[in-house]
Order: sequence, then structure tokens, then C-alpha cells
Amino acid sequence: MAMQGLSRRGILGGTAAGLATIPLSGRAAPPAPDAPAAIPPPVRTPEMQDITLQVNGRRIALAVEPRTSLLDALREQAGLTGTKKGCDRGSCGACTVHVDGRRVLSCLTLAIRCQGHAVTTIEGLAIGEELHPMQAAFLEHDAFQCGYCTPGQIMSGAALIQEGHAGSPEEIREWMSGNICRCGAYPNIVAAIQTAASEG
Repeated sequence: MAMQGLSRRGILGGTAAGLATIPLSGRAAPPAPDAPAAIPPPVRTPEMQDITLQVNGRRIALAVEPRTSLLDALREQAGLTGTKKGCDRGSCGACTVHVDGRRVLSCLTLAIRCQGHAVTTIEGLAIGEELHPMQAAFLEHDAFQCGYCTPGQIMSGAALIQEGHAGSPEEIREWMSGNICRCGAYPNIVAAIQTAASEG
């Protein structure tokens, strides 16, 4: 039974207004975003060797074991996590980077073998704020879904054009067959590569 002069709407409105005046001093403020933490250097072992890699136009000094892959050196020591670790055995193409302009699977490439060579990762493909034509084409054609394989797809597609293997959709599919997209965005990927090839 409603009280005289009071309605359900009035009670709810008054309760909400009252709650809005309660101070929130007991709640912790959300943490401020921190700058990316510096990657600690690896624990030095007798097997480690000092190397210098030329990555995206800058020199990076690293200490690596002889068996360290280029992928692990880039992600775990250089902090360049755009290159993705997928299968870690050369089957998916997610880790594709360029070495001296040629595409390589960084999970199968030893970091120590890349001294004296120019390494380009997805972070170094654009020129400043200007996207590489392949990056722009992937955006234009929505050539990704989850995005995990996208860096490797873009790096492989960019190299594919330089290799002269973008003459037809069939040729693109053949030469991109080492890059797997579990989301199935292949038609859009092929369309993006065709667009980038026509503009290049």
C-alpha cells in the first residue's frame, strides 16, 4: 500500500539522488597508466654472446645465447612485440619479418646470424605517421579479424609484391600460403595485397 503523497518513482528518484551525494573517499582511485616497463636484461650465462642488430634503422645491443631465435630476441629483449609468436616452428607465418628486404620466419632464424643485416619488423614498416601502402590496404579492406596474424600477413604481403608474385589472386594465394589466418579473412587479405600492388 503506497504512502500518501509518495509514489514509487519518487522514492526511487530520491534514493538515487541520495546515493550520488555519498563521498567515494573509501574507494581507491584507478591507477594512472604507467610507461612501459623496461625489459630487464637476461641473466648472464657463460654461453651468452654480445651482438648488435640493426632493427628498423637503429642499432640494438643484445646479449643472447647462440640458440636464441630472432623472434625471441625481438620480443623478449628488444621489446618489439608486434612480431607475434604463433606456432614457434615455422608453420603459421605470424612471426614474419624482413631481413635485408626478404621475408623470413623469425622463429626459425637465429638472432646471432642477423648481425650485419637490416631487420625490419611491423613497427618499422610505416614512415613516421604515414602508413605503409600494405598497412593502409589492410585497413581499407578490413583484412583482419582477431588481428593476431596481421603483422605477419602484412610483412609477407609487402615482401610478396617486391618479389613480383602479386600478378593474380591465384598467385597471391600461392605465395601467401605460409601465412595462416585462423579467422578466415583470406579473401580480404588477397584484395588488400592486390590494392597495395596496384598502388605501388
